[in-house]
Amino acid sequence: MSRARTARRIAAGAAYGGGGIGLIGVAAVGVVVAELQFAKRTVGSGLPDPPRADGLYGSEFGGPELSPGPLRLAMLGDSTAAGLGVRRARQTPGALLASGLAAVAERPVELRNVALSGAMSDDLDRQAGVLLQDGTPPPDVAVIMIGANDVTRRMPPTQSVRLLTAAVRRLRLAGTEVVVGTCPDLGTIEPVYQPLRWMARRVSRQLAAAQTIGVVALGGRTVSMGDLLGPEFAANPREMFGPDSYHPSAEGYATAAMAVLPTVCAVLGVWPESDRLDHTRDEDMLPVAKAASAAAGQAGTEVTAARAPWALLKHRRRRRMPSGPEIGQPGDHEADHEEPPADAPPEDPSRGPAQGPVQDPARAGDAPKRPSSHAKAGDLDGTGR
Repeated sequence: MSRARTARRIAAGAAYGGGGIGLIGVAAVGVVVAELQFAKRTVGSGLPDPPRADGLYGSEFGGPELSPGPLRLAMLGDSTAAGLGVRRARQTPGALLASGLAAVAERPVELRNVALSGAMSDDLDRQAGVLLQDGTPPPDVAVIMIGANDVTRRMPPTQSVRLLTAAVRRLRLAGTEVVVGTCPDLGTIEPVYQPLRWMARRVSRQLAAAQTIGVVALGGRTVSMGDLLGPEFAANPREMFGPDSYHPSAEGYATAAMAVLPTVCAVLGVWPESDRLDHTRDEDMLPVAKAASAAAGQAGTEVTAARAPWALLKHRRRRRMPSGPEIGQPGDHEADHEEPPADAPPEDPSRGPAQGPVQDPARAGDAPKRPSSHAKAGDLDGTGR
């Protein structure tokens, strides 16, 4: 059975209350999940809580009191959305996306992150409720990253997709654009060995494809997390994964955020590229299930609805993320746990927490960087996508 057909079955089960595991049998899935749980125990957790990055980014483009006011960006999901594994607020995916969006839109961005480490899809309703409290303006755009814990904790895929689509529907009814980073490829976790690595990849990709079908049907867009964006993770796991070998490092989060940013900007109408297909970048219009299946197998791929039952498969050109994003909250220096150099000039307290410049993502690569796979990622591995 093809991945597209399996994804359709899971998505249909989510919509109508039925469904099953899919291509891989119950016993095999149980072995995969047990191996993933063992891997998590092997690498250990013991990571401190992710730093808080909520606040205003791009303040040089205008304050909150100026019309039309800042764009409102929300982050929902699990530890990946929260930024678990990094020490600085500016290294979290939310801060990177807020800084990049501010630079592209030339407008301040207010970030609110309600993601929770360890969360599964059954926590998304609570998170959406926090964002949509009475008297609180809804976000302009919400980014959801979810799915890995659903797999490792044996949540049925139909239930996982049903809970995700319920949260997406709630946000869409409130007028919020939604971008979902689908379930990452759990076959990239080093302590998982073959043939279970192959099976873990298959289970997670099935869920990712089913998530895409459900989200696109509600007018949202998805970006495939896959192996967290490409050969850099496979070729440089020590660099792209954090100290627990399970969550991304700062380099890994920057690579993932760089792929999500174009879709976040496009859904708000501020990305310079249109939604028209560019066949030179292998973009296509496919039936939704086939587009979802193709995206699950190629990290960084965007799927957005076209005329039913078709969807656009997009590979947007990415720009480098800002190398020094603003931090919209004053506690960031404490989160760093690092002393400034002895010859560093004193900070001007009158500047506030969000007064430094946000670099344009297209120019941020001019800053000196150490040689790394992230430098290649800024150019999309030389493909120009």
